Amino acid sequence: MTKAKPDTIAAQISRILANRIIGGEIEAGAKLRQDHIAEEFGASHVPVREAFRRLEAQGLVVSEPRRGVRVASFSLGDVREVAEMRAALEVLALRNAAPHLTKARLDQAEAVNRTCDQARDVQSWEAANRAFHRLIMEPCGMPRLLKAIDDLHTASARFLFSGWRAEWDTPTDRDHKAILAALRVGDVETAAAVLARHVQWTGQKVPKSG
Repeated sequence: MTKAKPDTIAAQISRILANRIIGGEIEAGAKLRQDHIAEEFGASHVPVREAFRRLEAQGLVVSEPRRGVRVASFSLGDVREVAEMRAALEVLALRNAAPHLTKARLDQAEAVNRTCDQARDVQSWEAANRAFHRLIMEPCGMPRLLKAIDDLHTASARFLFSGWRAEWDTPTDRDHKAILAALRVGDVETAAAVLARHVQWTGQKVPKSG
């Protein structure tokens, strides 16, 4: 039987830990102990260290000399910075994706947007919202850019979940519809402008957390 590559194990560990951090199961400031995590996943320290590096790249943990790795806190400034970065990078991706967006893909994005509108909890809404953004950006054919945007979406999800643990009201989102309408008629400039405003507005709506 072929052994799993360390990178594959590291990806699995980082994904599970990221979900715990994003969902609030592991709180800001909590220390991540390499020995405990290696034991939990039946892995050596090598993939655990790689998982920590992935989480640090996503802004979910910080590594401090002689103090180990702990879950990162965040401020309102961090929320706004991520929103500004997302706006810039997503507009870049959309401009490059626009010539390759087919009617079928736009129809698929419209169906995903309906799922957004019908979401019963913040987790379902965030997953559908992320899928919508991915659908209209993926044809850009720029994998490094898409990876950077994915990391920013992960940070955004953590900010969002921190403020919506008690109750949830599905937001009425007209921006997605406006973006699709503009893309269907080839008006990329309007689509890009709405997308930038949409992402920046989302950053203003996420509450501050420790």
